[in-house]
Amino acid sequence: MAMAASPATSSAVSRAASHARLSNAPLRAPRAAAAVSFPSARSVRPAALVADARASRLPVVAAAAPGHQRLMGSLTNTEGLRFGVVVARFNEIVTNLLLQGALEAFERYSVKGENITVVSVPGSFEIPVAAQKLGKSGKYDAILCIGAVIRGDTTHYDAVANSAASGVLSAGLSSGVPCIFGVLTCDDMDQALNRAGGKAGNKGAETAITAIEMASLCRHHLG
Repeated sequence: MAMAASPATSSAVSRAASHARLSNAPLRAPRAAAAVSFPSARSVRPAALVADARASRLPVVAAAAPGHQRLMGSLTNTEGLRFGVVVARFNEIVTNLLLQGALEAFERYSVKGENITVVSVPGSFEIPVAAQKLGKSGKYDAILCIGAVIRGDTTHYDAVANSAASGVLSAGLSSGVPCIFGVLTCDDMDQALNRAGGKAGNKGAETAITAIEMASLCRHHLG
């Protein structure tokens, strides 16, 4: 009489048979992984970023995003723009170089000499009141404020530097005309000279370029 197989024995037999089938099954080649491609930085950069850098200086309204506009001043359309330049005589060896840099920048960007007025004041502390007067006259599109404050042994430096900065800001806000801060605040004469045509460039020229762009922005887009 045959005896019935126990559940444990049946389970072992089933596992053995399954293992045999797997061992005898033909091997399949592994499936190739799907290629994943990533867009290059060039393909996703907005057209505005790959355009020629000079385009940013053109007198156009560039679209920043759908439904938005980007307003910018121009360095190429300077026709008719008028500028006042307030320059401090104190530390004249520095401020003369800054003024020279500013005038050369104006010439380089086709601003006519007849459209530039230079006003001389005793020191940087006196710059803001002259800038405000020029701004409120209605004759100028932007005012350059040029000076040099060099640190000494007293706190006079801090008082003059802070007053000049806040005063120039106030002059621009009260007159509605851009007043560009071009007052050097340096620890010593070497630092000042380096920023007045030395190895650090000429901050007077940079001030003039900023004035041109702001004058253009206000006249053509914000006026």
